[in-house]
Amino acid sequence: MKTTFFYGVIMAIASILLNYAMYFLGFHDSVAKFATGQMIGGIVGMIIGIVCLVLSVRARRAETPATEGFGYGRSFIASFMTSLWSTILTIISWVLYLTVVNPGVRDIMVQSELAKLEAKGLSSTQIEQSEGMIRMMMGPVPQALIGFCVGLVIWTLISLIIAAFIRRPAPATSAA
Repeated sequence: MKTTFFYGVIMAIASILLNYAMYFLGFHDSVAKFATGQMIGGIVGMIIGIVCLVLSVRARRAETPATEGFGYGRSFIASFMTSLWSTILTIISWVLYLTVVNPGVRDIMVQSELAKLEAKGLSSTQIEQSEGMIRMMMGPVPQALIGFCVGLVIWTLISLIIAAFIRRPAPATSAA
């Protein structure tokens, strides 16, 4: 548990630092920059997460005595728990970011979503009707709930893949 928490904290801190780097580099200032920032953040965040999960599972495997197996299930649980800790901590940080650090980013997020609807060819009436729902979904509570669910699903799928590669079979026992 200590190992998964440690790597979950590391993963969360790296994600939080990435978010603040995007903020300080100006990727949260305009709709055009925000879309680019989302793409960069998504790719770099995925790399950070995968590296942290692999390191976490390898550390848990190293903690397990060589006489015991560290199969798919144990590997998955180690990766999943790291993901869970990271997701919880990152969501808390994101809510603080939305409410305290940069509350104006919510307007940028709304404008970004409205621009996407406009690019799809929706009429101005349809866009206006959608704006209320979009604004509601960009609030801190819906963002936290959506972020938690989506983050956990994505990291669970990645954990399933990582577990397939980072496991150690049980040692063969000799028959007497």
